[in-house]
Amino acid sequence: MANIKKGDLVQVITGAKQTRGGDRGKQGRVLEVFAEKNRVIVEGVNFVTKHVRVGQTQRGTKTGGIETVEASIHVSNVALIDPKTKTPTRVGFREEVVEKNGVKKTVRIRYAKKSGEDL
Repeated sequence: MANIKKGDLVQVITGAKQTRGGDRGKQGRVLEVFAEKNRVIVEGVNFVTKHVRVGQTQRGTKTGGIETVEASIHVSNVALIDPKTKTPTRVGFREEVVEKNGVKKTVRIRYAKKSGEDL
């Protein structure tokens, strides 16, 4: 089961500090998750320049040039943000029994563990 999912608010916990031009400490929403590669794309983090070849659209307008896009970052380099304290936290799972249409089923539910301020 994945600790981080699409739409989660995460914070970058490794890399260079923002004062040195890095992304550590930045927060953003997860746009995409690549589970097989253990990587995520976070909104506003890890920008790279991409050179796009010049082409034409159906209307005849030219496309191409240099674009900046968000690149993927390893899932171990981000931490989920606790919704209550707004600080990075670890993710835990607990099993609960859910009854639906008279059928009991055990499901795993993801929750944010206690942050450093709560301890």
